[in-house]
Amino acid sequence: MTTAHPPLRLRVFTEPQQGADYADLLAVARRAEDAGYDAFFRSDHYLPMGGADGLPGPTDAWITLAGLARETGSIRLGTLMTAITFRLPGPLAISVAQVDRMSGGRVEFGVGSGWYGDEHTAYGIPFPDLGERFERYAEQLAVITGLWRTPDGERFSFRGKHYELTDSPALPKPAQRPGPPVIIGGFGARSTPRLAAKYADEFNLPFAGIDACVEQFARVDAACAAVGRGPLERSVAQVVCVGRDEAEFVRRAAAIGREPGELRENGVAGTVGEVVDEIGRWREATAISKLYLQFLDLSDLEHLDLVAAEVAPQL
Repeated sequence: MTTAHPPLRLRVFTEPQQGADYADLLAVARRAEDAGYDAFFRSDHYLPMGGADGLPGPTDAWITLAGLARETGSIRLGTLMTAITFRLPGPLAISVAQVDRMSGGRVEFGVGSGWYGDEHTAYGIPFPDLGERFERYAEQLAVITGLWRTPDGERFSFRGKHYELTDSPALPKPAQRPGPPVIIGGFGARSTPRLAAKYADEFNLPFAGIDACVEQFARVDAACAAVGRGPLERSVAQVVCVGRDEAEFVRRAAAIGREPGELRENGVAGTVGEVVDEIGRWREATAISKLYLQFLDLSDLEHLDLVAAEVAPQL
C-alpha cells in the first residue's frame, strides 16, 4: 500500500544579508514567479554570517516585501523568520497587514524569537536573554493575531508582562481573514510545539536531518492534539545546489564556497536525479507539503530555472 502525501510546493528562500540589494531580490522574485514556484521568502537579518562582507548592506524584510507586493502578481511572499526583537508587536501587525493588502492577500508571516546576537549589537537593538525573548515571542503572537482577529468596529486590549495595548482600533485588517498564515519553527522540545499549536498554521524546520525533523513534527502533532487541533502543515528549509551533470553541480558548489560532498550530506544537492530522489526521501519520511529551497547565489537565475524545469516535474 502506497502512503498518500500532500502535494509538494517548492518555495524560493533567500538570505539577502549575505549580499543582495532590492534589485537583486526583485529579479529573483520575478524569475521565481515566472518559473512557477509557489512562494518567495527571505530571511530577516541585518548582519551577514560566515565571513561574507554583505555588500552592499542589509535590506529590511518588510520594506522589501512591500515593494515586491506591488511588483509581482501571483507568487506568495513571506519571511523565515521575522525576528520579534526588531519590532514592537503593534507596528509589526500594521506592517504585515499593509503588505498583505498591497499584495492582494499573498503574505505569509514566519516569526521567531530572534537568535543572532551580533546583529543586535551592530545596530543597537536590545537582545534580552533567551527566556525573556521567548516570553516576548509568545506575547507578540498573542498581540498580532489578536489585532488581526478583532472584529471590525471593536477594540483590542492586552496586558502582558512586556507589552500593553489599550483600546486599540485593531486596524488595518489584512486582506486575508482572519490573517495571513502564521509560520512557527524550531527544535524546542516543549514550549515551541505548544506555541505552534496555539498560533501557527505551518511548522517549519530549517537545515536539519530527516530523523530530527520526524521527532519534532511528532511533538508538534502531539501538542496540537492536546488542544483539539489537527496537524499543522509541515515544511522544511534546505540549501539547494543542482547541476545537469556533475561538472555543473561542482561549479555551483564552488560558487557558494561549499564542498560537493558536504552539500550532498547537508542539503538538497547533486545532479537532477539525485535531488529528485533526495526530495522523495524527505516526502516519504516527513509528509512535508512545502520545501523551502535556499538559493545562495542570487545572481544565478538559471539555477532557479533548472530546478523548476527539470526537478519539479518529477516530484
